[in-house]
Amino acid sequence: MARTVLQAAPSMPALFARAVVTARGRGGDLPDTRLARTGVRVEAADLAAYDRVCGLPLADTLPATYPHVLTFPLQLALMGDRAFPLALPGLVHVRNRIDVLRPVRAEEALDLEVWAERFARHRSGATVDLCASVSAGGAEVWRSRSTYLSRGAQAPEGAPASDLDLAVGDLERPVATWRVPDDAGRRYARVSGDVNPIHLSGLTAKAFGFKRAIAHGMWVEARALAALTGRLPHAMTADVVFKKPLFLPSTVTLATAPVDGGGWDLAVRNAQTGADHLLGTVRPL
Repeated sequence: MARTVLQAAPSMPALFARAVVTARGRGGDLPDTRLARTGVRVEAADLAAYDRVCGLPLADTLPATYPHVLTFPLQLALMGDRAFPLALPGLVHVRNRIDVLRPVRAEEALDLEVWAERFARHRSGATVDLCASVSAGGAEVWRSRSTYLSRGAQAPEGAPASDLDLAVGDLERPVATWRVPDDAGRRYARVSGDVNPIHLSGLTAKAFGFKRAIAHGMWVEARALAALTGRLPHAMTADVVFKKPLFLPSTVTLATAPVDGGGWDLAVRNAQTGADHLLGTVRPL
């Protein structure tokens, strides 16, 4: 597998713009490529801004979801390349699994690496997993697997079926209600760099088939985990599936339930219809 080390984070607005132009004519199998950066430092001001938008307390360790912000530009560069078989416009993030192997201190120098794997069949098209690994001092401290769905796409012959099932326990009683404003997508885009047009405004979202702008799935996950601050395992797996799009603005509820061994089940739902936006589990490692 070829490994390319980048000296700086790619420009995500430029990558999104190029992806639109090069969307047609994609196909084939996944590229045998890894993208990496070394010695990455987290800017304190950037982390503080992210914490504020996601409802997280300021701390000297990274939130479980923050390394995704660091690795996502590399994943986007991988998906935006013409060698990637699925067109980036229209890809929908449908599942995210994060393993926090130990708390990551905000001042640590981090090595990042991303790659794609598991091209799979889905009833609505095809999915692919974008994987990421973060190391510090030569040891892996964090890893993730993000599954993206391309509607209408076709996986290679013999590809496995997508794995998007996640079981949670009885989560009938909400513990919190949130009003998600219409600018939530723009606010998260500013702190994460994820300027996917489906999140920014109703006008740009409609161009990609959505009736209104939708919240970033990773913001919903971060906001849900923020509600469990102080009660999460130090080493853990957070596994979530993104169900119905969370249109902006909306009012949602959060339901949580502890499970044996120190974990949690959780759900974010529409306050009016009860439709699931996110279902998730947290388990100690």
